[in-house]
This record gives sequence, structure tokens and C-alpha cells, in this order.
Amino acid sequence: MAQERPRVAVWKFSSCDGCQLTLLDCEDELLTVAERVELAYFLEAGAVGDGGKGFYDLSLVEGSVSTPEDLDRIQDVRRRSTRLVTIGACASAGGIQALRNFSDVEQFLGIVYAQPQFISTLEQSTAISDHVKVDFELRGCPIDKNQLLEVIAAFTNGRPPVIPSHSVCVECKLRGNVCVTVAQGVPCLGPVTHAGCGALCPTYHRGCYGCFGPSESANVSSVAVELRRHGMDEHDIELAMHTFNAWSAELRDYPRSATTPTPTEDQP
Repeated sequence: MAQERPRVAVWKFSSCDGCQLTLLDCEDELLTVAERVELAYFLEAGAVGDGGKGFYDLSLVEGSVSTPEDLDRIQDVRRRSTRLVTIGACASAGGIQALRNFSDVEQFLGIVYAQPQFISTLEQSTAISDHVKVDFELRGCPIDKNQLLEVIAAFTNGRPPVIPSHSVCVECKLRGNVCVTVAQGVPCLGPVTHAGCGALCPTYHRGCYGCFGPSESANVSSVAVELRRHGMDEHDIELAMHTFNAWSAELRDYPRSATTPTPTEDQP
């Protein structure tokens, strides 16, 4: 008797769909994935599976919790999923939409919508892990397809994913890149950014923008000192920190969390 394939569901919350599209963009690899697992629910791929009403061995969740409906739905998805993995910056850190967490959402509603009383939203855009147990967080905006394939293979075979936790700086060294900050004075978030992009921006002589979120043990204060050394003022540093992953624990309190003093001319 043929062994049943693991049932996989892909869910969208408040997001742009880019991380879901990463799975569809796997092209040839997607055929292998489809042979090994049952894509039991994947709305982005069309009318696939059971309409999101079943139970799943693995749920991949894209997007943040931004509405009351999101809050109710993620609880339901968690109950019906053996393993739940968040994919992308929105699901793992609140995403770009979490920039509203630093301001008054009611003011935004009044500016954008002619009749804001009909808009149902939460005050904050938050990560999935703020509301339910998450078994693994896959970083990126968008995620890397090879890391996504590793996560699917790992969880459907009962092992932990092998995803590096080091910074983009390590990826730069592996590619033989000359450091853009040291050599060219280009501000770069690589030292505090999670690996996964293959050091894409520094490879083309641009500083890292932090798409993959804070790396393990990220020293944000020290990087802020280096950014000042290379000409960025406090306003620009704060803007650099508050982008794709602004509501992550390591970045949300910047600049209050950056207690390292600004170096003077007398300091090395």
C-alpha cells in the first residue's frame, strides 16, 4: 500500500503574496515537491485541495496579523496544523505594514479612506508568533527559494531545517566580496542581518538593506556607531533600521536600544 504523502497548506494573511510566489517560482523543483507532498490548500495556485477546511501536517503562513479576522483565523489554522512555519518578514516580524505601529493608525485611516468607519483593523500589525506557537520562522522579503525547499523537505521528513543563522557578512566572505563599508565607505546592515540572500546587494557594491531581518545576537548599537562613522545622521540610521523588519524585537526600540556612545575624533 502506498504511503500517504504529508499534507501541506499555504496561507495568506496581511501581505503582498511575494513569499507564496517564491514557491511557484521554484519551477522544476516544484514538480518534485508536488510528488513528495500533497498541496492540500494553496489559494495562490488556484483551486487546489480542500478549500482550507482540513487538517495539515505542515502549514506555511505568509503575512502579518493586522485585522480582527486575521487574529481569529490564525488560531484556527494553528489548531489544524501539526507544524506551522512562518515565511517572510510580514509573518515573522510584522512586515512593512508594521511601520504603522510607530504612529496613530486612526490618523492613517482618516488620511487614506474617505469613510474610515467601514475599515476594520487592529492598532498594530504583528508577527504570527505573537499569537500562536510557531515551529520555525523563515526570514526574508521575499524568502529564498532554496531555503523554502529545505524547510518543506525537513518538516515533511521529521527533521529540523538546516538554515544558517549567521549574518550577511559571512555570505560576503564566502563569495569573496570586498567589504563595501571598509573599502568604499558604503553604509551596510550586513553585520546585523540574517543570511539568506547570498549577499546580493553587497555583491553589486551596495550596502545591505536588512531584508532578511536581524541575525542571531545582532549588535544593533555597534552597527549604528559604524553607520555614523560613514556619514549617516540619526534620522537616516533610524530609517535604515525601520524597514522590512521594523517590528522585530531587535529593531523596534531603536534608537532607545542604541546606548553605545557616538565615537569622537579622539577615539580609534
